[in-house]
Amino acid sequence: QAQLVESGGGLVQPGGSLRLSCAASGFIFNRYAMSWVRQAPGKELEWVSDISSGAVTTYYADSVKGRFTISRDNANNMLYLEMHSLTPEDTADYYCAKRYTSVANTRPVYDFRGHGTQVTVSS
Repeated sequence: QAQLVESGGGLVQPGGSLRLSCAASGFIFNRYAMSWVRQAPGKELEWVSDISSGAVTTYYADSVKGRFTISRDNANNMLYLEMHSLTPEDTADYYCAKRYTSVANTRPVYDFRGHGTQVTVSS
């Protein structure tokens, strides 16, 4: 059964950093583009970043560009999101999501996503 399990969230002070991880299983990870999306309390799901199946292409939302870095380890079926210079506006539940194809893009269309990991940015 295909599954995505996120980890690495927590409470961090403004200006701090976190590294989120996503462990994939049950599908051929290196064939699919992957995404990070987030949902802040009371807000809609927001796309954050995308990476192509071979990690050649990456995209970022304007709100995180220059602060977040998406990466993947296809040998170990892992997806990552390095987050720096965090602000309270980054507070959200973060989810990794599988795309239907190998091509990274910015459209809000996903095959499925994990259960999420909570990130809280507060002093």
